[in-house]
Amino acid sequence: MRSSVSAVKQLALTRGFPVYQPERLRSDDADRVKAARGAVLIVAAYGLLLPQAVLDSVTDGAWNIHASLLPRWRGAAPIQRALLAGDSDTGISIMQMDAGLDTGPVLRQRRLAIAQDETAGSLHDKLAALGAEMIAAALEQIEMGRADPVPQPGEGVTYARKIEKHEARLAWARPAVEVERAVRAFNPSPGATATLQTETLKIWRSEVVAAEGRPGSILRAERELIVACGEQGLRILELQRPGGKRLDAAEFLRGRSLPPGATFA
Repeated sequence: MRSSVSAVKQLALTRGFPVYQPERLRSDDADRVKAARGAVLIVAAYGLLLPQAVLDSVTDGAWNIHASLLPRWRGAAPIQRALLAGDSDTGISIMQMDAGLDTGPVLRQRRLAIAQDETAGSLHDKLAALGAEMIAAALEQIEMGRADPVPQPGEGVTYARKIEKHEARLAWARPAVEVERAVRAFNPSPGATATLQTETLKIWRSEVVAAEGRPGSILRAERELIVACGEQGLRILELQRPGGKRLDAAEFLRGRSLPPGATFA
């Protein structure tokens, strides 16, 4: 897989700025950061704790653009966890970094409603734009000496652990509303999966419908694909065969015969 060059790196190279990309930032890297003589350190979606020596290597602090309303969803996967939990909103927190995992005081915070059909991809893009706007305003505030971050409350702390690949396998015994959330939370990566007749399919879009049956059993497979869940059913709107392209349900079913009682594993 070819690695892509981030927009930040592209701009830095265009402007002639040095770019340093260690796989892991260690305490002895603090000298390199300090040598850059920066006033602030900005972190976005880094995923690792920074050593205290690195945090101390800039004069006006290290600041994290975090994609949640802290202290809710500290950790690696706040966007996906918010969708899986059925949160009605999320947001961006500009947080001053300390030795803990997303535990530092918050300088700025802004709320963003989560749309009913929101995917992890669409929510990421909205939060990225909001975070860019907020960090620009925060840097002005810091430069003017008016940064006064507020400690996070002790209540309402949740942890957004890293997404494991096995979580993307749809569990039909769960209520349909939870299965549908999983489809959105794992779009575009890693993609929700389900196995039908030995084929592992990617499920990209779906909706909850009134239905009843044995979890995983296909209730309808003519022009639309409806699967029973632990509660209600799931209408699959878009799916993908291994190595194929994304298809709507009608295209997927065209020319394909599913026997009575066919069931998703």
